[in-house]
Amino acid sequence: MAKVPEGYQTVMPYLILDGATEFIEFAQKVFGAEEKMKVMRDEITVMHSEINIGGSVIMFADSTDEYPEQLGVFFIYVDDADETYKSALNEGATVVTELTNQDYGRSGGVMDSFGNTWYITTMQ
Repeated sequence: MAKVPEGYQTVMPYLILDGATEFIEFAQKVFGAEEKMKVMRDEITVMHSEINIGGSVIMFADSTDEYPEQLGVFFIYVDDADETYKSALNEGATVVTELTNQDYGRSGGVMDSFGNTWYITTMQ
């Protein structure tokens, strides 16, 4: 098994976004994300940033001509899918799938304003 720095997991998503700073704010408000690191390329552009959501790190940066936008799809377990889903919509996300009860829990999908999809799920 590979050596992994403390506080990180073996596999981490790395997103290249248009609006990395706003993405941090969205993740904090909706999922309670904690900002671990933010390195700026200049006064406006995020060169590298990291957030932690429940022990999982997501890395990301602002898109540039050299590094075009690359988005992701996430499956995330939360304490209350209904509350989190509503919070995401209040923060500008749009419905991908309605909240429903599935064999694996209560789940629904939203797309954030950056183009990432989040399947928000609570085990039942």
